Parts: sequence; C-alpha cells; structure tokens
Amino acid sequence: MRNVLILHGTANTSQGNWFPWLTQELEKRGYEVWSPDLPQADRPDEERYLNHIFSRKDWKFTSETVIVGHSSGGVAALRLLQRLPEAVVIDRCITVGAFTNTHGWDSIAGLFRTPIDYTVIKKHAKKFIVYHSNDDPHVPIEDAEELQKKLDAEFIFIPDQGHFNLEKGPQYTQFPVLLEKMLE
Repeated sequence: MRNVLILHGTANTSQGNWFPWLTQELEKRGYEVWSPDLPQADRPDEERYLNHIFSRKDWKFTSETVIVGHSSGGVAALRLLQRLPEAVVIDRCITVGAFTNTHGWDSIAGLFRTPIDYTVIKKHAKKFIVYHSNDDPHVPIEDAEELQKKLDAEFIFIPDQGHFNLEKGPQYTQFPVLLEKMLE
C-alpha cells in the first residue's frame, strides 16, 4: 500500500496550512497517511524528530512511500532519509520551501548539528521534487537551487507564493498543484 508521511514546519502542527486537506485527499484515494505533530516544533531538533518518527513501529518505509516536508519539515525529511537503513529506498521525497542551512535562525539550529550528506540521502529515494517561490520571506530561492543540484531534483518554481502557507493567504488551506504532482 502506498503511504505518505507529511512533516510540518517550525512552530506548526499537523493541523496547519494545507496538511489536513492533503491528508484527506490522499486518504480518499486509498493512501495511508501519517501527519504527526512533531515534538517541540517551536525548536526543531533532528534527534528528537527522528526518535519520534522511528518510534512508530507500525509505520514502514517502502518503495511506495512518499515523504512531504514543508519548511523545516523538509529538512527533517532529508535527515530521515539520511538515517534510513541502507536497503530502504522510498518512491519520492518532496520538499516545499525547505532550508539548506539555518540562515541565522537559532530556532532551527537543531536540524543542522551535523552535515547533511546528500550522497547518502540520494540513495534512499527514487525521485526528489523541490517546490519554491521567488518571494519566500523565510527561505531564499538559492536553497531550492542547491537542493535541486545536490539531489538531482525536479524543481517546481511557482512565482509569488511566499512560503506556501497561510501567511500568504487563505488559499493555502489547500495545495492542489502538489496533490496533482503526487498523483502522477
């Protein structure tokens, strides 16, 4: 069975932005979806997040798994791939407005205590997709360009969409373009 893990960003929850809508749309189509509330999300931390995710014993990462990470949740998705057992290769990893470094934000420093190993990460997903906009107030577009290059990712540029969240406007209670891409 295809399953999808949705990881929210800093100071958010599984009920924020477009996450509940995406969960519902995927479940209607027969996907198993897990959108956990990451612990102490106001100060993301790689170890805390991964311990929480890997503690769920009934969740399996398979060749049909898709991981979607928004903002610092995108970094968490990459960290998760970096820690998967060697033989595990998921279908896709999709990042939306994801960071490649802290940009001076102390609140997300816990996700960057160790170097990101893109060589290892690339071995754990068949495909990478990176969403970004030109006017993201939190993450410069150079981060998306770096992810595209280091992960050989498909880069989906959507102009004037900010951080793809409710900060941009009420339209981000949904994200139909992302859903369409996931269903391809």
